[in-house]
Amino acid sequence: MYENCRLCPHECGVDRTRGEKGICRSGSLPVVASHTVHHGEEPPISGINGSGTIFLSGCTGRCIFCQNYPISQLGTGNEVTEHQLAEMMLDLQHRGCHNINFVTPTHFSPSIVSAVADAAEHGLKIPIVYNTSGYERSEIIKILDGIIDIYLPDAKYSDDVQAQKLSGFVRYREFNVDSLKEMYRQVGDLVTINDIAVKGLVIRHMILPEGLSGSGEVFRMIADILSKNVHISLMDQYFPAYYAHTHPVLSRR
Repeated sequence: MYENCRLCPHECGVDRTRGEKGICRSGSLPVVASHTVHHGEEPPISGINGSGTIFLSGCTGRCIFCQNYPISQLGTGNEVTEHQLAEMMLDLQHRGCHNINFVTPTHFSPSIVSAVADAAEHGLKIPIVYNTSGYERSEIIKILDGIIDIYLPDAKYSDDVQAQKLSGFVRYREFNVDSLKEMYRQVGDLVTINDIAVKGLVIRHMILPEGLSGSGEVFRMIADILSKNVHISLMDQYFPAYYAHTHPVLSRR
């Protein structure tokens, strides 16, 4: 899949095994910015012991307000083998984490699948979280059926014009809706044991200034196309990071 990369909706078609780089600016080995016990995720994800978060470098988006821009846009991190990625998972499980949480996994999904298989052979048992911008090809999500336990996607925008202007996402709504439907088909509503997530879908939506994210329409879409029972993580922590200070609306909290 890295030889003619079409993992995300940009479908760059570059050969990442030969050093060619597309929108995500990534090669064929995963680049990890950090792997750590994280207590700042949604309560069912972080729980008491924390989420075993693995931050992957690079991104299929170009959000001008990205709060993780050193990782997503500037490429902070170190290249690792798939076996090293598996060892990170096992280490986080050993440290008592409730799950393994891959942040920005899309462009490294083949490596993640391989590493999960490796880790499972050596005792990995905790759920796998796919923490994504929601800009996905449903055809790729289908391949993850039975591998991912918890999907944690964004539904960032209701309007394609804003999605392209602010994040570089082309036809965001179409790809977002199709991938959310496939995720929901696979894992359904959130299932918890003792308030800790073990399976299901949680959709994130961050409120942007002056309604640029189209929140009301996003919620209507989720209710109409998926279910009124889907868990929503409504985020109000926006602040003008990265290039947001140059935007007439996004330059404020």
